Amino acid sequence: MKRAPYTYGLDPAGKRYWRSLDEFADSATFREALGREFPDGASELDAPSRRDFLQVMGASLALAGLAGCQRPEEKIMPYSKAPEQLVPGRPQFYATAFPFLGTAFGLVVESHEGRPTKIEGNPLHPDSLGAANIYAQAEVLALYDPDRSDSPAEKGVKKAWDDAGAALAQRVAARKAAGGKGLAILTTEHRSPTLAAQLAELVKQAPATTVVRYEPTTREMVRAGARLAFGRPLEAVLDVARAQVIVALDSDLLHGEGSAIKQARGFADGRRLEKHEDGMNRLYAVESAFSLTGTCADHRLRLQSRDVAQLALALAEKLVTAHHLDLGVDAGSLAPRRKPAAPGFDKFVAAVAKDLVASKGASLVVAGHKQPAEVQALVLAINVALGNVGKTIRFVKPFDGGAAQGPAALKALAEQMTGGAIDTLLILGGNPVLDAPADAGFARALKAVAFSAHLSSHVDETSSACTWHLPRAHFLEAWGDVSSEDGTLSIVQPLIAPLLGGKSDIEVLEVAMGGARKGYALVRELHAGKNPALTFEATWRKALHDGVWASSDWKAEDVTLGAGTLGAALKAFAPAEAGEYEVTFAPDAHAWDGRYANNGWLQEMPDPVTKITWDNAALVGPATATKLGVEDGDLITITPKGGAPVELPVRIAPGTADGTVQVTFGQGRKLAGHVAAEAGFDTYPMRTTGSWGFAAATVAKTGAKYKLAETQEHYNMEGRPIVREGDLTRFHSKKKWEKVVENEHPPLVSLFDPYPSSVFAGQGKWDGHKWGMVIDLNACIGCNACMVGCQSENNIPLVGKKGVMKSREMHWIRIDRYYTGEDVNDPQAVTQPMTCQQCENAPCEQVCPVGATTHSPEGLNDMAYNRCIGTRYCANNCPYKVRRFNFFNYQKNFETISELRKLQYNPDVTVRARGVMEKCTYCVQRINEAKIHIQQEGRDRVRDGEVVTACQQTCPTQAITFGDLNDVTARVTARTWSPRDYKVLDELNVKPRTSYLARVRNPNPELA
Repeated sequence: MKRAPYTYGLDPAGKRYWRSLDEFADSATFREALGREFPDGASELDAPSRRDFLQVMGASLALAGLAGCQRPEEKIMPYSKAPEQLVPGRPQFYATAFPFLGTAFGLVVESHEGRPTKIEGNPLHPDSLGAANIYAQAEVLALYDPDRSDSPAEKGVKKAWDDAGAALAQRVAARKAAGGKGLAILTTEHRSPTLAAQLAELVKQAPATTVVRYEPTTREMVRAGARLAFGRPLEAVLDVARAQVIVALDSDLLHGEGSAIKQARGFADGRRLEKHEDGMNRLYAVESAFSLTGTCADHRLRLQSRDVAQLALALAEKLVTAHHLDLGVDAGSLAPRRKPAAPGFDKFVAAVAKDLVASKGASLVVAGHKQPAEVQALVLAINVALGNVGKTIRFVKPFDGGAAQGPAALKALAEQMTGGAIDTLLILGGNPVLDAPADAGFARALKAVAFSAHLSSHVDETSSACTWHLPRAHFLEAWGDVSSEDGTLSIVQPLIAPLLGGKSDIEVLEVAMGGARKGYALVRELHAGKNPALTFEATWRKALHDGVWASSDWKAEDVTLGAGTLGAALKAFAPAEAGEYEVTFAPDAHAWDGRYANNGWLQEMPDPVTKITWDNAALVGPATATKLGVEDGDLITITPKGGAPVELPVRIAPGTADGTVQVTFGQGRKLAGHVAAEAGFDTYPMRTTGSWGFAAATVAKTGAKYKLAETQEHYNMEGRPIVREGDLTRFHSKKKWEKVVENEHPPLVSLFDPYPSSVFAGQGKWDGHKWGMVIDLNACIGCNACMVGCQSENNIPLVGKKGVMKSREMHWIRIDRYYTGEDVNDPQAVTQPMTCQQCENAPCEQVCPVGATTHSPEGLNDMAYNRCIGTRYCANNCPYKVRRFNFFNYQKNFETISELRKLQYNPDVTVRARGVMEKCTYCVQRINEAKIHIQQEGRDRVRDGEVVTACQQTCPTQAITFGDLNDVTARVTARTWSPRDYKVLDELNVKPRTSYLARVRNPNPELA
């Protein structure tokens, strides 16, 4: 694609930024859209129907109220004597944890009068470090999903729990009497020591019992790689904070793999640049399509996923032959089987190898979880040879390593079921009918099982195919325990009684084994037996309070290269065959593996890279799109080798490797609930055990079209450069306090007193609070955690797919993703959070005819919602495009469900009526809460760190700093003094209170 000859989007250094291909080409469509604040039809009052409302808002309508209506009357009576620790209006906080990404994240949950309303990270937990990702934030909405199951059912007929428990226990007892023959238990890749102990006891009592662990996003390849390299399966625990050189091979380690929060924090800590002499880590990414890790990379190589093995072999060969590293294998087995057709391949490999060797003991090589075991093993061997073990990477025993797990294990189970060897199957969580490998034929095999029971939160694809469906309790409703990837133990404690009578995995397995103990007793008894009786009670209470069991992490395992069979495996290794196209698979940003498909917050959240909402698509690069003759929205048929053909709409995505078609799985569900009913396309039929991560494929254009909802060009900045970047050499070449960012305007001098006369008092300065925010673009990875956290905190509504198409999305924070570079096939990317800048000379205030938006003495741009009449003049006059107009009363409930949604709301934030402007408030409710607190303590000023905004609190990388700019000791003040600090559109003289720290890259001079 040829760029139009114009200067649109240039920053002061002459670097060009663009968000879409239309913007890059300066197309007529794009130019026309620039002149409109909203797209055609955005202002039409086409009120949504009741059906649309229920579908869009379904998961936001808190079902706790319905559960309350079903409780016996005596339980609804008010307190005769309120609990001593419960003060109406003052939230309480409890520590808990939930398993995800093959680890566990510690959480702190806010509760108002017994209602969980907000989830944050636990600062004491090593895998959350006080932060949370989008999925943890969205779990509070999942708790109140009205589509959750409320009763056991036998073949679709509702039954009582007593009937279900009796049937399950009777069936399992009969199988136990036969030594376990015919009995199988299928679980997720859980991390519960209690559940593992129960399963071990069941196998002890009935040795023929089959136990299988399965999830569609498994770590099995990493464990298998360790088996090849070291002779035993091990888990790799990364310490990214200690790495100076990081190489990610088809791995999204900053967002979608492993302990992502901890890894992202470690990466950001290596790029803070707090002092002039600070250095930075360097990140290399090799991937087939942009991931968040790729957007943060200093150097990114576009490479098909099937060719990553060739690069790993080439890198290992270079390390052995040129740098004399001992990988414990014959050098002859390291030669690449073919050379990928990627420009600069040899130069990239040579530079990376040299950089790794120069940073021995402070480097890290990571392979993505979809890469085969041979690649995993080779990467582990490279880390050992570089001296990284015990520094940037360590190895621990796998959790429940004795159980069969992974897609191959599930396929073997399905074969047993089909052959009649299994007649009793208990499935604890998961959804294998939906997400099992296509060649496993799990749905067909399930029909051959005489008795099957599925524990799940919804009557989903698997439950509807089983004999029994059992409602599963949410983790905020149940007692349990969970271990993180390094073994750190947390107790999962409930914040609310089961709203719909669900039971946890351990409680159902207890019933199946003929017991009657509740979850609390099961967890407590297990850990009481492992700890000294005299100190157990104090240890237990401390673990509940802190959310972490002290000193519970596992010791690192010693590893030795050559103990495994890596050499033989590499000699026999045949990397994926070449073909015209490859299809690669990744979990969907909105639905993950399908478990969040009915979560409206996540569905409406723009994909971090593509900015698609409520959908998934086939991503292809511009060159591939030209070859196929397709445009955005064209439907194509993808037929992977061994899999079934699937139709998907095309989304042209710059940065995607030529010949690669990336698809996500988890969308397109039909039995998930109202929200998921029409969201996306099901791609699971394409995945097989032989093509788990990627596969050769044929691609054909169908001729049909499909409209995608995306925010790619919404709120376009009209060519005004707002992102600032530099490199480390430039940063160090400047004088200590000299700005890294070039100004394009002379100093701005006001003709008026810069301080409000009402507070100036002739003192020469304002002594009150001066709230401000600094966002570090070097730390921001664009993960959207701040966006979902803000939505949860501030009662921000959903508008649905049709609303997004009309540019009506309501998010108070957006994450702009910009491309830079003249090659649309291979650009760099950078992300920037954009929210209300709280301008001191706010243009929105100057045009409001009714004074609905005004300035507070502390510098906040306030909104009086009951005064706003919805003229939208302020939105038109905002240069940052950060004000939102609620065209409809999205929050209003219908009569039949009028009390439901209220239970999920944050009571500290106004629920806005229709027809008013909404925007970021710097979490003014939290500011006022801190002021009340200091008044109670007799202080006159809020200390630094006492006010933490919702976006700041949840940010995994601590990219956001908030505080009082009048406090010279405050962290936010110190950051404004940074030579990287700049204000967006400063030349407009609107004096924003939010500033940014420019992004600095650390390129390798040999690849510049």
